Amino acid sequence: MANQATMPHGAAHGHDEHEHHETPVVFGFWVYLMTDCILFGTLFATFAVMRNQFAGGPTGKELFELGGVGLETAILLLSSITFGFGALAAHARNKGAMLGWLAITFLLGVSFVGLEIREFSHMIADGAGPDRSAFLSAFFTLVATHGLHVTCGLIWIVVLMVQSMGPQAFTTRYMDKLQCLSLFWHFLDIVWICVFTFVYLMSVI
Repeated sequence: MANQATMPHGAAHGHDEHEHHETPVVFGFWVYLMTDCILFGTLFATFAVMRNQFAGGPTGKELFELGGVGLETAILLLSSITFGFGALAAHARNKGAMLGWLAITFLLGVSFVGLEIREFSHMIADGAGPDRSAFLSAFFTLVATHGLHVTCGLIWIVVLMVQSMGPQAFTTRYMDKLQCLSLFWHFLDIVWICVFTFVYLMSVI
């Protein structure tokens, strides 16, 4: 009874908050990722059905350049590594290192999106837009959906960097947000590897 009476109120409250509020946040984000898996699974299935519907237009073998796509892949994979370093710095309560690694991750993500936009613009300029064939419609929908997710991740990185400047830096809630973003960013890496293999590589081979 004495131990219970002398326990600091803030400590008890913090433990309760972690158990009953923050953990469901991360669990809920796992549920969201499962719904995203269904979304991308549907888009992959659609592409599988439409992959040979060229309508007399260009094929993937004629359009895709694996060199450029390989560079995009390397950039995105590297960004997952730098994000991992940022997460480690956050757990070590090293704000400077965390911000530095998150900034590098942001720049890599922007480079990836920029290369993707350049690829789209070149294809559209060459008359291979999403309205050219069912194959291209499925391609643009799948790849652009992934690019939109990466863009949302970039916005999320900026928000966390700004929030780290305030008093909530390294709180339990902040670390849960960082963990959710880590799950999201690595999930996008996995999806892109599937895109590279199933869409680009198999279309060229």
